Amino acid sequence: MARNKRDEEEKLSSEAIDDSVGTAEEMDAVMRKYDRESATRIWEGKAHRIVQIVMALFSVYCIWSTLFSTADLPIRLTAFLGLIIIMGFLTYPARKNHGAVNSMPWYDIIIMVVGAACFFYYCLNYGTIVKTVTSAAKMTWFLTIIGIIGILVLAELCRRCVGLPILCVVGVLLIYTFADGFAKQGIANWQQILFRIIYTLFFGTSGVMATPVQVCAKFIAVFIIFGAFLERTGISSFFIDMANWVAGSSSGGPAKVAVISSALCGMVSGSSVGNTVTTGSVTIPMMKKTGYKGEFAGAVEAAASTGGQIMPPIMGAAAFLMAEYMDVTYAEVAMRAILPALLYFTGIFISVHLEAKRLGLQGIPRNQLPQMRVLIRSVYLLFPLVLLVAMVSTNARSLQYSASIAIVAAIVVSLPGFFRKARQDGGGVGEMAKETGSMIVGSLEAGGKGCITVATACAMAGVVAGCITVTGLASRLVSAVVNVSRLIPIPALSLFIALFLTMICCIVLGMGVPTTANYCIMASTCAPILIQLGIPRVASHFFVFYFGIVADITPPVALAAYAGSAIAKSNPMKTGVNATRLAIAAFIVPYIFAFSPSMLFLDTNALEVIQICVTSLVGIFGVAAGLGGYVYRQMSPLVRILSIIGGLTLLYPGWATDIVGIVLVGGVVLFQRSGRKKLA
Repeated sequence: MARNKRDEEEKLSSEAIDDSVGTAEEMDAVMRKYDRESATRIWEGKAHRIVQIVMALFSVYCIWSTLFSTADLPIRLTAFLGLIIIMGFLTYPARKNHGAVNSMPWYDIIIMVVGAACFFYYCLNYGTIVKTVTSAAKMTWFLTIIGIIGILVLAELCRRCVGLPILCVVGVLLIYTFADGFAKQGIANWQQILFRIIYTLFFGTSGVMATPVQVCAKFIAVFIIFGAFLERTGISSFFIDMANWVAGSSSGGPAKVAVISSALCGMVSGSSVGNTVTTGSVTIPMMKKTGYKGEFAGAVEAAASTGGQIMPPIMGAAAFLMAEYMDVTYAEVAMRAILPALLYFTGIFISVHLEAKRLGLQGIPRNQLPQMRVLIRSVYLLFPLVLLVAMVSTNARSLQYSASIAIVAAIVVSLPGFFRKARQDGGGVGEMAKETGSMIVGSLEAGGKGCITVATACAMAGVVAGCITVTGLASRLVSAVVNVSRLIPIPALSLFIALFLTMICCIVLGMGVPTTANYCIMASTCAPILIQLGIPRVASHFFVFYFGIVADITPPVALAAYAGSAIAKSNPMKTGVNATRLAIAAFIVPYIFAFSPSMLFLDTNALEVIQICVTSLVGIFGVAAGLGGYVYRQMSPLVRILSIIGGLTLLYPGWATDIVGIVLVGGVVLFQRSGRKKLA
């Protein structure tokens, strides 16, 4: 009897907050429109089972390879990319609007087979090739054609699952690489130039098999698989329930729920658009029902979902690449990201709170929110994540081993749910085993599918890095920017201009490009420039990382914001502008830690860390209040400007700026409060 009552409570709790809009088909349509990864082939019946098995086996291979394989690195990478091509063409059609069931054109089959064969040929003949082809001078036409076909097939797969922007960058750099070769050696030596470029881009470790793909095959793939398992334990629903319990009843509660739940879910999924649609289908209708405008509701969800990729400890796939490029541990990357991420979400949280106060919005009644005892019974779902963080932060095991153990833990914590479902359906142990097996295969399939886009983007980013290596473009860019900066007599101004231009490059390149690819390209081109200008390595890489992410909410190509507007049925451009305003911390904080790396806990002590944390949080309140124009009552333009200036000075570490900021922000708050009393 008591057990039935508990089950009924759980059902009522979930129904009370389940205010999602649209059908699953409508949500899928939004994903296919704004998320290129969701525009996939439709497989059913036996064909679906075969594709599912292929992807599940790929995930098993990735786990085995990272843990146990002792083969040479090129052998593992070529096998990895060959399998990626097979899965990629099985998943992504040539056209985005492809809707035929169990259909794969003959030309796609040929491209898939030939492209994969190029990588498998290198994999199977690596020993012979590495002995005979010791330099570009010993390349043959046969190997050159294999390299050209392999790169072209990867580029076509990139067009299908990632998009054209990154291919435009690759195309321009390839043209530049050939032009540079002709300028140095003459057109008459075109064959040697071609051999050299293909040798570098395909057979060396400076092209498609450069650092991005190495990190993807070694770390990212296993963590993507772990994320797929974690999502199937029901942790996303737990995060939403927990966020509702924490903030649902407060003023404008649903928007705060969106901020908290999207931050937690986003760090697991690593996809701005995917997380916006998944959690937004629940939170956006709740926000609109409470009284928020559609443009604001969609913007809150988009900004919070995008920020999930900067949320420690997982931070999406790019964090592993950052650790590799900066030559630090993954745990150090996560630790240094804590304060910037806290400021980002605090800024959004304060903005939605002040907006709720301005509109006089109420929260969700307590009796319609999840009960604490229901949450306590589901807290075990956090165990895999806690276990992973513990193993990674203590360096008890390697990253890939820790992720593999966490996958096993995710399977274990999913068993109680399957047992409960089997009991409710009248099944026994057999039904539970069937559900568990289905979950394992489905998670492995989702993990394999999730690797396709990341691996393809990393391969193309490797081509960019290879072109830069062949031509020496990075050193030329560094020299050019340094020379230009010397023309400006004020050092701080010249550095600001360099940072601003870097920000524009990151945002433009990030429009429609996955974060991983964007970061790889900027880490190869712009980060060295910032380092040469005197910015610490860690701060330089965090700078380009942040601005690559916010491209998803920055108009005119703000895919996450547009996905949110589709659910909210609001104006896409207004939603994007609102999302940019809400995420203002992501546009300010990178400049702060570029000028003062103390915000990343570099060259500082415990007292300074406490000071930075406290003043930065007050500062982000000042900025958010000034942009929103409300604390206790509407602000005049002058008061808004003073609030923003005070917040900015508090964000910049230092006693002098902190005193100025406290005076300004404190004065604004007192002025607002006294003015409210007079009005009352």
